[in-house]
Amino acid sequence: MKEPIISTTYGSAQHIGDRSHQCDATAVRTAPDGTRAFVLLDGIGSSDTVRTWTRTAARRLAQACALHGHAEAGLRAEYTRYAAEPIRQDDARRSEPPSAAAVAAVHSPAGLLSIAWAGDTRAYLLLDGVLSELTEDHNLRRVDGGSRDMITTCLGSAWDDRRTQERWGHPAIESMAAPLTRPGRLLLASDGAYEPYEDTGGLLADHLAGALESVPHSLTEGAVALARAQPAAADNATVLVIEL
Repeated sequence: MKEPIISTTYGSAQHIGDRSHQCDATAVRTAPDGTRAFVLLDGIGSSDTVRTWTRTAARRLAQACALHGHAEAGLRAEYTRYAAEPIRQDDARRSEPPSAAAVAAVHSPAGLLSIAWAGDTRAYLLLDGVLSELTEDHNLRRVDGGSRDMITTCLGSAWDDRRTQERWGHPAIESMAAPLTRPGRLLLASDGAYEPYEDTGGLLADHLAGALESVPHSLTEGAVALARAQPAAADNATVLVIEL
C-alpha cells in the first residue's frame, strides 16, 4: 500500500493488493496556461521492469497531454512514439516489451474536459450526484463477450487505428470531449479498483461523494477488501480523484 497523495484539487491512492509489484501509476501536470492533465496507467505484468516503465510512461504522458492541451492529442503522441520503437516492431522478439492500459484527462481553463484511453482503465464523472462512465473498455468482453482480462489495445502496442479496428472493431485510441459548465468530480481508476465494486454490486458513487482527503484511500481499501472476499486474488488498485 502507498500513502495517499492529496492536494486541494485532486487526490490519489494505491493498494498493491495480492500482486508482487505495484505496477499502476498516476501523474499530474499543469501547463503554463493553467491546463491540467491527469493520467492513470495500469502496467501489464508484475515485475521491476514493468513498474519502472509504467511510472516513467505516466509522467511522459501527463506532460504530453498538458503541452498539447488535449487528452487525445497527448495520448496519440506518446502512443505513436512507443509504437515506433524497434523492439515493438520486431515480430521475432523473444519477450513482450512493457506496456500499460492508459487513461488521460485534460481540463482547460475554458472548461473543456477531454478524455482519451487505450485499454481498460476507466474515467467516471460525478455530476449533480449522478455517476457516469465516460470510457468504454478495450477488451474481449466488449468485442465478443469473452474475457475482460484480455485487453485489445494499450499504450505500448505497435498496432495503429486501422489494424486495431480491423481486428477488434474499435480504434487503438478512443476519446471524448465536452464542456464542463458546473463543478464535478472526476475519477480515473484501474480495473483492480473498479471491478470489485462491479462484481459485488457495490456503488462507486457512494464512495466518491465524500471528502476529497478520504475518498481515494476509501476506494482502494474497499476494492481490495471486496476482491479478497471473492475466490480470485486482489489486483493492484489505483485511483485518481479530481475536483473540476
